[in-house]
Amino acid sequence: MNANGQVTDNGAVVRATDLVRRYGEGEAAVDALRGVSLDVHPGELVAVMGPSGSGKSTLMHLLAALDKPTSGTVAIAGQEVGSLSDKQVTLLRRDHIGFVFQFFNLLPMLSAEENVKLPLSIAGEKPDREFFEDLLKRVGLADRRTHRPAELSGGQQQRVAIARALVSRPSVIFADEPTGNLDSTTGHEILQLLRASTKDLGQTMVMVTHDANAAEIADRVLFLADGLIVEQLPASNANDILAAMARASA
Repeated sequence: MNANGQVTDNGAVVRATDLVRRYGEGEAAVDALRGVSLDVHPGELVAVMGPSGSGKSTLMHLLAALDKPTSGTVAIAGQEVGSLSDKQVTLLRRDHIGFVFQFFNLLPMLSAEENVKLPLSIAGEKPDREFFEDLLKRVGLADRRTHRPAELSGGQQQRVAIARALVSRPSVIFADEPTGNLDSTTGHEILQLLRASTKDLGQTMVMVTHDANAAEIADRVLFLADGLIVEQLPASNANDILAAMARASA
């Protein structure tokens, strides 16, 4: 388990119970989630899939403490999010959550190394030198550390984003379509890097994706439809994942 990998009483790093997220009121109300429960365990990589409007992005936002449920609870690293103040939620995200986005979200004026260190800089901390150097090597950035984002390829920028998510050794990383802006070859390399972070570093990860090839790397795949988990698969090949997606979409 990583340095911050506290767990809930049932052994989960992330636990969601009966999540409902309603937008609007009265007859115009729409339930994006209608009672979703799940546990994510230490070192597990869980993929979340579903058709457009199924609630997968809403679920990720709730699990990552970026939004609040209408009802139900989320616990991260043993802390129930709903019981925390806004300041405490901010600290929870800083100390326990890493993010990898489709469009990298790097600061253009900073070097690759400075972008990677950014979460620690914001927290007023310095990286463990040995871990940091090993991390740059793992993600293939040792010889690109002084380059700014504009001097890096899309794949290299995503490697910076992954290293930035890993550098503080968070309890869980949320990856939102991490290969959605990359070509297939580069996307495959990024997926292997994400998989290696769970195997080699014990990192826990939740990945939202529409890509069956991306979901192949997961230990478990959840399928949402109309705000509910309608099916889940253990580690599976792309054909089985596509078949489950078709069932969810139907």
